[in-house]
Amino acid sequence: MPTVNPPTTPLRQRFRPLWWLAISYVLIGALTRIVLLFMSGSGVPHNPLYWAYGFGVGLSYDLIAFVYLAWPLLLYLWLVPTRLYVSRLGQWLLYVGGTVLLFGLLFVAASELTFWAEFGTRFNFIAVDYLVYTTEVIGNIRESYPLGTWITLLAAATLVVVWLSRSGLQARDGGTRFGQRSKVVLVWLLVTVVTAIGIKGTFKDRTDNAYVNEVSGNGVYEFFAAFRSSHLDYSRFYRTLPDDEAFKRVRELVKTPEATYVSDDPHDLTREIRHAGPEKHLNVVLISVESLSADFLSEFSDKRGNITPNLDALIDKSMFFDNLYANGTRTVRGLEALSLSVPPTPGDSIVKAHNNENLFSAANVFNDRGYQSDFVYGGYGYFDNMNYFFSHNGYRAVDRNDIAKGETIHHENVWGVADEDLYTLALKQMDEANAQGKPFFLHIMTTSNHRPFTVPANRVPQKNGTREAAVAYTDWSIADFLKRAEGKPYFDNTVFVITADHCASSAGRSSVPINRYHIPLWIYSPKNIPPQRVSRQMAQIDIIPTVMGLLNFSYRSRFFGADIFQLEPGRERAFPATYEKLGYLRGDVLTVLEPQRKLEQVKPDFHNGDAVPNSPINQTQVDDATAYYQVAASLFKHGQLVKRPDDSKPVN
Repeated sequence: MPTVNPPTTPLRQRFRPLWWLAISYVLIGALTRIVLLFMSGSGVPHNPLYWAYGFGVGLSYDLIAFVYLAWPLLLYLWLVPTRLYVSRLGQWLLYVGGTVLLFGLLFVAASELTFWAEFGTRFNFIAVDYLVYTTEVIGNIRESYPLGTWITLLAAATLVVVWLSRSGLQARDGGTRFGQRSKVVLVWLLVTVVTAIGIKGTFKDRTDNAYVNEVSGNGVYEFFAAFRSSHLDYSRFYRTLPDDEAFKRVRELVKTPEATYVSDDPHDLTREIRHAGPEKHLNVVLISVESLSADFLSEFSDKRGNITPNLDALIDKSMFFDNLYANGTRTVRGLEALSLSVPPTPGDSIVKAHNNENLFSAANVFNDRGYQSDFVYGGYGYFDNMNYFFSHNGYRAVDRNDIAKGETIHHENVWGVADEDLYTLALKQMDEANAQGKPFFLHIMTTSNHRPFTVPANRVPQKNGTREAAVAYTDWSIADFLKRAEGKPYFDNTVFVITADHCASSAGRSSVPINRYHIPLWIYSPKNIPPQRVSRQMAQIDIIPTVMGLLNFSYRSRFFGADIFQLEPGRERAFPATYEKLGYLRGDVLTVLEPQRKLEQVKPDFHNGDAVPNSPINQTQVDDATAYYQVAASLFKHGQLVKRPDDSKPVN
């Protein structure tokens, strides 16, 4: 590292270590870009203009990132009194602090190179989301790389650099006052706020070469920008088709016999769904149960000892679907599928994304018919942005805050009130809507089947705090809810739709273990829907269109899901996905799209989740999967999933 010439004023002397850190960080950034250019190979043509852009714009982002990274050192230089600062102890504190900061910067740079080798990009939402899976990620790093050796080498390099450039860390202060130092901090704070508000990571994306744009960025800046955006752009990271071809294919895939396109616009998925005869404006109560895997049921050979007797008994009284697959592995994915009927977008769910207001939703269709649509949650709906999403997409958000003080709560934990108390809250909304003469559509999201698995005492025999107790209590509380609802005047005119948001576990031997997406579905309405077993393969996004079909609704739709009773046999499909692996299940073939335009196609074992490669590749299914995900992501990105004024027009 170069030695910085001693500043001439006391204030400059005091903040001299900032120069040391800035020069160190800029040099690390430049060296990182050089290595990334080599790693890019032929991806970056030998064009001096590209190189100048990469290093010039890159320097700007490095300096912006430095403004944020320097705050720990800045605070030390600001707050420590002069007497302590220039003492032997103060000097050693500066050496140690500088060493720790430099090691951290070198470690991040090494991590960036590793990330680039796998994904061909700077840190992004994939890196952010890895924080959720610390056990798997750390284990993978330990098995994949000589981590101990790398850390030792980085530590040795850090010590050598600090020793050679130690003059830049000398504690000098010619007598600065706290007020003088505060002016520097205020200016630094102003720059921090301005850059945080006014600068975006996308500003660098001005060339026609994605590698150059990535080299021009800064890994630390991109990492924290991903926290704010929570988005993994489909067109940039995944396999694509020409737009016209993708939309044409999707228009064919979502078309069903009872649907007619309203226009010849090849990019418009709006269809008129027509059913003969009058609509049935029955009440609909949709319960998405936390982590209710199909294999909890005795129906699917559960080995936990008959922990769902009520749900098992409900099968023969309901329209029961035994071949249904969830969209994802998190609650927000289930909520997205059940409210919007869209394939999952890569990165984070639409529920948590920016610009997710006024989308075409299930509530819109019900509201056009005079329904009161509520989303009812037993916890605080700010979690995962649930209240904001639902309240801006046709629903009234009702949560734990709406439980009046003094009302009985049988149990609560960090996630929310017990399910029986949630159902009491739901019944209150149902009573109010009925008293106003309105049909109601309720989407209830439960919480009890979630760690720490604590439930009210004396409800189930299983040991409290175990998964078995939580599932058994889920079963008990649903039966209790239906029993209480039977005493209501509107029970005979109500359809109860019971399903899961996702399975209890997502782990498996394959990248998308299909048995970890298998969820049950009951549609229960004794006076209106005869019991039957439906074993056709079905996607979570098909639930709402199927319910609307049972109600004989005629409406305008841009749902990607289909009424399973209208979809021709052989066209069934599902969309099991993780945040980055996008699955498309059709028949016994699972296609998985991955970042960097990778894909795999396998024949999954539906019982244990294993999979074997499908050979030869079914190219039609690859293209179908690509089209579905590409179009869904494109429509949301460009604001074309919104509700339109014409959507409310009656369909004859």
